[in-house]
Amino acid sequence: MADIQTNRVNTIVIGGGQAGLSVGYHLKQKGVEFVILDARARIGDVWRERWDSLRLFTPARHAGLDGLPFPAPPFSFPTKNEMADYLETYARTFALPIRSSVRVERLTRVGDRFLVVAGRQRFEADNVVVAMAHYQQRRIPPFASELMPRIKQFHSLEYRNRSQYQPGDVLVVGAGNSGAEIALEAASHHRTWLAGPSTGVVPFRIEGLPSRLGLSRLVLRVLFHRVLSLATPIGRRIRPKVLRKAAPLIRLKPNDLRAAGVERVPRVVGVRDGLPLLENGRVLDVANVVWCTGFDPGFSWIDLPVFGPDGDAVHEAGVVASEPGLYFVGLHFLYAFSSDMIHGVGRDAERIAGVVAARRSRPATTSSVLERTA
Repeated sequence: MADIQTNRVNTIVIGGGQAGLSVGYHLKQKGVEFVILDARARIGDVWRERWDSLRLFTPARHAGLDGLPFPAPPFSFPTKNEMADYLETYARTFALPIRSSVRVERLTRVGDRFLVVAGRQRFEADNVVVAMAHYQQRRIPPFASELMPRIKQFHSLEYRNRSQYQPGDVLVVGAGNSGAEIALEAASHHRTWLAGPSTGVVPFRIEGLPSRLGLSRLVLRVLFHRVLSLATPIGRRIRPKVLRKAAPLIRLKPNDLRAAGVERVPRVVGVRDGLPLLENGRVLDVANVVWCTGFDPGFSWIDLPVFGPDGDAVHEAGVVASEPGLYFVGLHFLYAFSSDMIHGVGRDAERIAGVVAARRSRPATTSSVLERTA
């Protein structure tokens, strides 16, 4: 059996998505030794694994990370695979030190250093940046197991295309952006219901002329990035509500769903006689159920007292005061409404990289992880 490998490095970045790559870019600019650990085999796989027709809600002009514009017409909306390839190119362009297929199983402290455990690998670091969103573990209501075995059910994370449905009607549970887009696609071949309360809607077409004339920039760069932030009274006031509520529909409008034949129904509250039960007492006899019911943070591997009673990490704009050297980047409304968006994550990454660089006190004591993984 291979020996356990222990590596020491100044900073560990956990997660190789847009947040982790952004942190890596800014750490490298500041001369900090670091390594990025990513569970997937290939950078960008977190995007490649989403449903086939997925496109970004952000136009290409706002879809690039710091230092590298997105290589597409500015008002086009990149596909999931184009975004995945862009992230891979980004990592290669800046020669970011990444270790792929390394799934972190535990983060704790040993003395004055952090210990990161990944299989038979151990990493000791002065700083750890958890560069991951809240969307790590699929959330499905417990009563889903009571549905009839003949009903095919899966989470939106497992959805790829219409070929997964068996013949019969489709119920999509959860009326946010994912649920609306999946329901619209299902409705072209199946009778489709979309369950759940409205999450609101962006009051303009993101692919229309007003957006091209600057409305999308006003929303993305001014409203989401500057107005709705911890720097403003309104941002601080609405942040708790935003953290508990699904985002408004961005690309689709209610009329689009109605025109496609999608029937809106109340939320699903349970199961009756093996069938989905709505809160108004109606039972739907369907053949397929897609759970677009969100995600849990999936941070159970962090073995440190940094979580509040609600299970969320306690931090100040990404800085965990109770555990010096621990940071978060990529979380929803970390600093602003745009913090988990492609165009907004760079600002948080740059700020956290600056904090890391300022507290750097000693180099790694073994051969550089940066040199071994570049």
